[in-house]
Amino acid sequence: MTEILETEEREEAHEAKDLHLGWALVLISVAQLMVVLDGTIVNIALPYIQADLDISSANLTWVVTGYALAFGSLLLLGGRLGDLYGRRRIFMIGLTVFGIASLLGGLATNEGLLLAARGLQGLGAALASPAALALIATTFPAGPARNRAFAVYAAMSGAGAAVGLLLGGWLTGMDSIFGIEMSGWRLTLLINTPIGVGAALLAPRFLRESETHPGWLDFKGAVTGTLGLLGIVYGLSRAGTEGWGDTWTVASLAAGALVFAGFIVLESRMAHPLLPFRVFLHRTRAASFLAMFLAPAAMFAMFYYLSQYVQNVNGYSPIEAGVAFLPFCVGIVVSAGIASNLVNRIDPRFLAGIGTLLAAGALFGFSRLPYDTTFPVHEVTSSYWTDLLPFIVMMSLGMGLVFVPLTLTAVHHLRTEDSGVGSGVLNTAQQVGGALGLALLSTLATQTFTDRFAELGAAAGKAGGPAPSPDQLEKIQTITQHQVFTEGATNAFLLASILMAAASLVVWLFLSVKHTELATDGPEQAVHVG
Repeated sequence: MTEILETEEREEAHEAKDLHLGWALVLISVAQLMVVLDGTIVNIALPYIQADLDISSANLTWVVTGYALAFGSLLLLGGRLGDLYGRRRIFMIGLTVFGIASLLGGLATNEGLLLAARGLQGLGAALASPAALALIATTFPAGPARNRAFAVYAAMSGAGAAVGLLLGGWLTGMDSIFGIEMSGWRLTLLINTPIGVGAALLAPRFLRESETHPGWLDFKGAVTGTLGLLGIVYGLSRAGTEGWGDTWTVASLAAGALVFAGFIVLESRMAHPLLPFRVFLHRTRAASFLAMFLAPAAMFAMFYYLSQYVQNVNGYSPIEAGVAFLPFCVGIVVSAGIASNLVNRIDPRFLAGIGTLLAAGALFGFSRLPYDTTFPVHEVTSSYWTDLLPFIVMMSLGMGLVFVPLTLTAVHHLRTEDSGVGSGVLNTAQQVGGALGLALLSTLATQTFTDRFAELGAAAGKAGGPAPSPDQLEKIQTITQHQVFTEGATNAFLLASILMAAASLVVWLFLSVKHTELATDGPEQAVHVG
């Protein structure tokens, strides 16, 4: 009888532990999804924000850029603060800041308040996101449980941008909530407040606090590292819109690189640096960081150009554009689930290698979208079912196979005290890679636009003939813009496929960790990896 009772007690304890881990994963996943989707959720709402708050076109981009700058430049600091002051504490602070900033942004009555709120959201995200990844690494036991948790996290990270487009399109179309009249764009921000604050309040119940090292904060490294990243991320973001020859682009990149070089020199002399270089002195981990730098640089092309293409060329409404990406959300969740099971039996190199090849193939498929820029131009559109959907699904399946194993290998066997900053490095690689990718792709696309418009203008001047009516001229200009945009986008997709192929090469050559080693725990110096 006693043995039966003891068995039942053990089973109840296991069930309670599983429930505890399940809710912990829900909290972490919701937080990560919220942070990632906020980078795109306001994109569709931008015209409405501009009209409502009377923001100039030049300043409108700061609604998106302000968030990205604060997020990307503060990630390293956010990750290290979690290591030093407690990951659960920093996670809760980040979510609370994010929720309050979302409230301020949703209720903003002028441009200044909205832009400040977006920057504050970026700060909250930079605190919460690396802490979330580190909490998975330290909360879940190595093996299948941790792999499944990383799969969910990776799915949220990958699907977040697509979910943002879908949710942004839906919320922007609303004009009231609970009977209260309200511009839909405000809801794209206000929705975060109850989620962020609620998750922060529940965190102490389901997440354990990590040990703290409050005396180890590297203040000089925090300042120089943040300023260096800020200059680099801003320079790359500006290059995407103003070009590489722009004065502020060059100045920002040069200043950022110079300050970051100083940061590296400082870090080499610190006893407890903000960024311990031992994080990079591991071939498999370094390969993971590099691959996760290149892959988002390529993936950004799909969301940025394809979301514009389906609306401007194919005539989709905002909500239809969001729905068009719904298969990506489903596909990456399915693929991440499959990857979490296969990574217990197959080495990460093969999963991530196949995934990057699939993604490269999908991007190459997008580069084959039909267009006609011969004079006189003719309107050519694509079929969603044959020209877009197969490659959207292919991309989602590939990225699910990429994110799960690379997230695992990037943080596996890190020293416990480095889990937060390791997560920060991974997130920083993704953000900076995305900014660099957009800058490169935008440069190529913009050059295509410029060259093709010049050629078409010259051809029109030589053609002669009767002058078109105002209506005909407007139609010709619209068709020309659509076809030239498509050509520029396809060139960007082709470059993106090359970047993804480069990520694949890194994976196949350098990601040498075995799947059996992912089921072990212990600091990096205690386990030989790769």
